[in-house]
Amino acid sequence: MTKKQLFCMILLFGFVSSKAQQNSGKYSVGFAYGLGSEFNNKDYTFENHFYKLQVYYLLKEAKHFQFQILIQPEINFAKHQLLNLYFVKPEAADFEHKRAAYTQLKDIREYVMNIGFVVRKPIGKTFSCYFLGSIGPMITDTETERMSKGFAFADVLALGFSADIQSFQFDIRPSLRHVSNAGLGNSNAGYNTKNIEFGISYRL
Repeated sequence: MTKKQLFCMILLFGFVSSKAQQNSGKYSVGFAYGLGSEFNNKDYTFENHFYKLQVYYLLKEAKHFQFQILIQPEINFAKHQLLNLYFVKPEAADFEHKRAAYTQLKDIREYVMNIGFVVRKPIGKTFSCYFLGSIGPMITDTETERMSKGFAFADVLALGFSADIQSFQFDIRPSLRHVSNAGLGNSNAGYNTKNIEFGISYRL
């Protein structure tokens, strides 16, 4: 991640946090870390870990549920390698060169702006469980046999469990993630990963 990109993420997070302080009680800000890997397959490997800034906004609180908007700027560090060289078809231009290049282990950086919706069910005064669905635009810095370099989307579905301790909330959430570019690039097979995330946020 470049200094300019890091500065932009911090600036955005600071701006949202300052706005949040004007609406005390509805906002929470925090941080999450996660890691994961692809579902077992014979075509490729994909391992990742990621960091997210988190801004929650309480949209509505009903009798049994809470509804929140979640914004998560993310940087994802991944390692990927093509295992099945026949994934690159002979009819592809310069296929032998591509097979040789794509079967090398690659480091990939992904920069994502996740925008999600949370449905939360409180369990007593301390605990809660929730469902999270998010989608966000993404920039990936490396071309692979499965996806072109540049613009793409990241989709996440997660089930989470939270514990509230004073003004802090601690989260753990298993998640499923799909990354693809919706056909905007030459390659769009994408990646599917299973992940686990750990987060902490502070209620303003």
